[in-house]
Amino acid sequence: MNPLEIIDKYYPEDNELKHILLVHSRSVADKALEIARRHPEFNLDLQFIEEAAMLHDIGIFLTDADGIHCHGTRPYICHGYLGAELVAREGFPRHARVCERHTGTGITLKQIEEQQLPLPHHDLTPETMEEQIICFADKFFSKTKLDTEKSIEKARNSVARFGEESGERFDCWCRLFL
Repeated sequence: MNPLEIIDKYYPEDNELKHILLVHSRSVADKALEIARRHPEFNLDLQFIEEAAMLHDIGIFLTDADGIHCHGTRPYICHGYLGAELVAREGFPRHARVCERHTGTGITLKQIEEQQLPLPHHDLTPETMEEQIICFADKFFSKTKLDTEKSIEKARNSVARFGEESGERFDCWCRLFL
């Protein structure tokens, strides 16, 4: 599977949004691979990590986020499950799970219900080690400051604002992966 072919299908024009997606996704993929290679004891699927990391944000074009040139109609928080639908239709359900579960440190059903989020009503937290590593790596890169890796403190602060559960999950990943 070539993730760039799938990206080209949904982003046929070379424009600022596609540039943001590709640079951000490459940064996340490289960080995820770096983490995975430091942990051969986990016996991780490196090819899958690279492919899924490159596709994790494919749904952003369907959302409304002017700051990163997204002019869709859905709230930005929906980009994960919208991307998952695209990737699943392409025949890659395992990759689709990464799209669906990478927002924040994952979003629990309880959070979806309590905050009345416009998301599918099931748990959206990463489960497999590959899913967790990609989600963790994603926290170190924004789409507004491309190629700038956040410090651990800044990455944690960006997820902790969604609740202490998110901060605790990030802390657990720091202990496990760093």
